[in-house]
Order: sequence, then C-alpha cells, then structure tokens
Amino acid sequence: MESGSVTTPFGRRAMTLGMLASQQIAETIEPGTTRNKWKLFRAICEARPALGVTDRALNVLDALLTFYPDNELSEDRGLIVFPSNAQLSIRAKGMTAATLRRHLAGLVEAGLIVRKDSANGKRYARRDRAGAVSEAFGFSLAPLLARAAEIEALAAQAVADRELMRITRERLTICRRDVAKLISAALDEGAAGDWEKITCIFREIVARLPRAPGIEHLTSVLDDMSLLREEVVNQLEMWTKTQKMHSNESQIERHIQNSKPESTYELEPSFETKQGAKSADRFGQPSGQIASENEISNSAGDAGGGKKLTRRPIGEGGAMKSFPLGMVLQACPDISDYGPGGQITNWRDLMTAAVVVRSMLGVSPSAYEAACAAMGPENAATVIACILERGGHINSAGGYLRDLTRRTEAGEFAIGPMLMSLVRANSSIRRKAG
Repeated sequence: MESGSVTTPFGRRAMTLGMLASQQIAETIEPGTTRNKWKLFRAICEARPALGVTDRALNVLDALLTFYPDNELSEDRGLIVFPSNAQLSIRAKGMTAATLRRHLAGLVEAGLIVRKDSANGKRYARRDRAGAVSEAFGFSLAPLLARAAEIEALAAQAVADRELMRITRERLTICRRDVAKLISAALDEGAAGDWEKITCIFREIVARLPRAPGIEHLTSVLDDMSLLREEVVNQLEMWTKTQKMHSNESQIERHIQNSKPESTYELEPSFETKQGAKSADRFGQPSGQIASENEISNSAGDAGGGKKLTRRPIGEGGAMKSFPLGMVLQACPDISDYGPGGQITNWRDLMTAAVVVRSMLGVSPSAYEAACAAMGPENAATVIACILERGGHINSAGGYLRDLTRRTEAGEFAIGPMLMSLVRANSSIRRKAG
C-alpha cells in the first residue's frame, strides 16, 4: 500500500473509521520487518478470542495466505493478494459465496486485512514489461505484518492463560478428590470431628462452580478447597496422634495401674546402673555436682537403713527400672505445671505432661518413641522432665534425647546421676531461698 493513500470500498459497502484506522496501522510497518506467514497464522489462531474472529473466518484467512507466493511476508515483495471468489471458495473448502463475503468482512472489521478495491470492484494485478506486478487490487495483508508483534504477544498470553487454567483445574481436581476421600476415611474409621458440617462445607464449595468456570472462579474455589483440606488433615493428624498415645498407654497399663503417688521426699532404696557405666551427664553441671556410682550407692544405703545396694547391669534384667515418682518430682518440679490440672499425682499424669513438653521443646515424635522403646515410657518421661528443668543449658532437646537413647541402647547411660544432680541443685536453691 502506498504511503498516505486511503482506499474506500467499492459499491454499497460503507466506509468506517475502523477501516481507516486499519489502513493507517498498515502503513506503520517497520522497514525490514518479515514474518513466516504460517507461524504468524498459528499465532493468530492462538490469539483468536482476543482478536475477535471466528474459526470460520480463520479458514478464509488461511485460504488467502495460500495465494501469497512466498512463505515470508515482506513489504518489499508486496502484500496484496487478488484471488477471485471462485478460487477463494475452492481453497476455503467449498465455502459458499455469501458465507465467504461475510467472513471476509469479519477479517476486515478485526483489522487483519484491508480491502484495496479497483474502480469496478474486480481483483487483479497490472504487470510491467518485465512481468513484475506494478499495481494490484484485492486484499492487503499489510495489517498482519504491521501487527505481528502485537499478535505474537496476544498469542503468548493466550497460551499462558490456557496453561494456568489447565494447572488450576488439575490442582482443584486433586484437592477435591483429597477432601472427599479424607472425609470418607474419617467416617469409616470413626475419627472424632464434626464431619457432617465439613461435608456440607465441601458441597457448598463445589456448588459454587459454574458450568463453564473461568480462571477467577477456579482460583477462588481452589483457595477455599485448599483451606478445607488443610483443616481436615489437621483434624485427622491430631486424632491419629491421640490414638497412638492411647495405644502406648494401653501397652503400659499393667505398669501404671500398680503405681501409687509417692511423697515428693520419698527415695526408694533400689537403683539400677550398669557396672562401669559413665556417670557424667550433659546438663552442664560442674563435676562436683554430679553424683558418682559410689555416692548413689551410699545415699541409697543410708535411705534404706544402712543396707547396701545390689546393682544389676542394664539390659541383663530387662529394661531400665524407673525411679520413684516422688524423686522425679523432687528433681524436676517444673514438669508439674504441665500435668492435668497443673499437678502430677501418678505416672500417667507424668507421661501425659511429657507429651505436652516434648512438643513444646521441639522434640520429634519419632525421637520420643525411640526413647520410650529404649528406656521404657516412665524413664523417657523422666528424661523429658529433666530436659525441661535444665532447658536453658541444652541447645537441641531433640538431638540430646536421641544421644541419650543411643547411650541407653549401648548400656552407657544411667538416669541416677542426672536425677541426683537436679535434686542437689534444687535443694541448694531451696536452702538459699529459705
């Protein structure tokens, strides 16, 4: 198209400002701009909704492009094609003349092609003596080249939106399936919770989806469904932990049912420690404050009316024997604050408090379960109480507990020195306070 020229349609077709704007855009092609016509056509197909053209109109555009002799659209080679309606209908897969005219008008209105009509409305080209086209009348493809960057950007955005829609649909499908199956599992297993209410919420969220949802609808529903899934998972995890704790309690029920509250100052004259085991603990106490094995034996002998203790190595008579509850509470008074009602009256209360403190100190369930298996539930709870008492001197409670578990399994750890150290420390504090 010649710079500055304006063409009006032939016959009764009216000129519009939209046509004028398209012609002006067609004149803004940057020098040297070229595009592969079929790649550009694929981009137009991707951006079809944004460009406002129908799929049948794209069939007509495809047919028009077949009349352009080169694969590369270039202003230097001319951008006007001039097929007759009969030829265009054949390449448009037999489209009728009336339908063809309607879709050609749609392409012009969308600003993808521009009409350059001759005086009599015919489409043809004039050639010079060398056979080159000097002037042509038909349809100009110049708007495609002028808007190539815009079309490619629209196509990229359309691809991104479609991918986002696909991913969001997949995530919603998975999330919806998770919630439905988790609720079903909770009902089948008899898990505690208001599952009827949760089911109603689930159905309300699903009902908000229209038949043909957009990305806004999908995103909103996915957010709410994700929150519901998180709530369901949290409830089931809490219930599972409770069941596991009850299971552990039932396994040691025979030990607990015979336990009676002891006086906080009662010391049982029977300690067990491994012959030659290491007596130094890691609570940061000076060596003078850590009871040796002989000191433990002498203290126990005094408490037992002068009777000397008989020590058995750990592991030769079963698991480590637990110390009196009174001694544990004397050494670790802080643990009482976490018992039921703020007090501890039996071993069950101590183990319940230990579970709470374990979570507070950041000790993982697996580390605590390993300690229970190696030491026994009572001794594991006692160690947790000791860690709480001297928490300010321990950087990692979980790592410390795992180390004690390993030492217990190797027969190198005894709780006695740890408790005696804390008993002495607390007795010293009480004397100073008094």
